[in-house]
Amino acid sequence: MQGYKNVERVKPSGLELVDKLVGVQRVTKVTKGGRAFGFSAIVVVGDGNGVVGHGLGKSKDVASAIAKAIEDAKKNLVRIPILDGTLPHEQKGKFGGARVFVKPASHGTGVIAGGAVRAVLDAVGIHDVLSKSQGSSNPHNVVKATFNALLQLRSAATIAKQRGVSLEKVFNG
Repeated sequence: MQGYKNVERVKPSGLELVDKLVGVQRVTKVTKGGRAFGFSAIVVVGDGNGVVGHGLGKSKDVASAIAKAIEDAKKNLVRIPILDGTLPHEQKGKFGGARVFVKPASHGTGVIAGGAVRAVLDAVGIHDVLSKSQGSSNPHNVVKATFNALLQLRSAATIAKQRGVSLEKVFNG
């Protein structure tokens, strides 16, 4: 979450957080005694009202991997600007080989997104959005690329404050 100008961190206390499981991978470690299996889970948590976080958990069994991922996700919650159930503007995000493009949509469009991007957008509470995931489909990188795009979003009020002008001036030049 470092490297972003206007990221507002959120404490998990007092929030009704809903968790969404993005993916579980079975990981194998080959030792001289045979194979040791482990699991890694990536989870997105959000309150459906602009607060979202993602986390990774690893363990020998699936249930505790998911529990660890949820705990990790609650540690890095951020607030995303939402405008009437959609985004303030379109934005591109990139992480590793994954590239994600998100674009605001008119009311009634729904969430047009696949897999990992959909999980993040649902957790944030965005109801109308168009998106395209390009490049790598690795869920870890797609989730991080989606976060990259969402954390670059700025509301009109934020832009007006940064420029030191009124909201009307932002829209009317």
